[in-house]
Amino acid sequence: MSMGNEQLEYALHLADNALILGQRLGEWCGHGPVLEQDIAMTNIALDYIGRARLLYQYAAGMCAPESTEDQLAFMRNEWEYRNVLLAEQPNGDFAQTVARQFYIEAFQIDYLKALQQSGDATFSAIAEKSIKETAYHFKWASEWVIRLGDGTDVSHRKMQDALETLWPYTGELFREAPYESWMRKNLNGPDLAALYTAWSARLQPVFTLAGLELPAGQWMQEGGKTGRHTEHMGYLLAEMQFMQRAYPGLEW
Repeated sequence: MSMGNEQLEYALHLADNALILGQRLGEWCGHGPVLEQDIAMTNIALDYIGRARLLYQYAAGMCAPESTEDQLAFMRNEWEYRNVLLAEQPNGDFAQTVARQFYIEAFQIDYLKALQQSGDATFSAIAEKSIKETAYHFKWASEWVIRLGDGTDVSHRKMQDALETLWPYTGELFREAPYESWMRKNLNGPDLAALYTAWSARLQPVFTLAGLELPAGQWMQEGGKTGRHTEHMGYLLAEMQFMQRAYPGLEW
């Protein structure tokens, strides 16, 4: 697939974030700590897969030659994906999954509000639909951060460890890739640096209620937005893409 169209890369960035996070959450199906939360995580995963489909459909029309949502989701190589590194991090234990979701959803709330004001009608419409889902996702993640943080000594330690483990991947959320700069300058896309204060403000009350400490590390990982991924991405794609690569074009 030819790259270089900033609007296309931006669409793929949003779609890849949604797909990879949906895939990670889907891995919990049948393995959740309790039935109710197994179903909750599966439903959140489906929200993200639905969002990914809308974005891949839009991106497919920008490709030359024209592509399809399935080709974009399942037939690209690792370095062609534009998702943030945080989304691809392993589920780990339940606390790590909650921490990953908490950081991302706290970011998504104001990001989607800003995207809704963009000059691209399709991005704006998808953002408007996604905001309602994100409000629930953030509520779910926040409640679990508080439950685990303010629970037993073991759950408190696991929640604190998970938040600190994933903290170095949060900085990439606020660092612009070239296509994000293009989007901000040409189509009134979100200003990532301007979203940091609101993101931090959403985290702090939850940390306080949970009795947790905000991680203090300053060094941050980056690279996913431009195709440089962690070792976890290859394993994730190998599992996710197997059927389409083994049986190209298969439908059922």
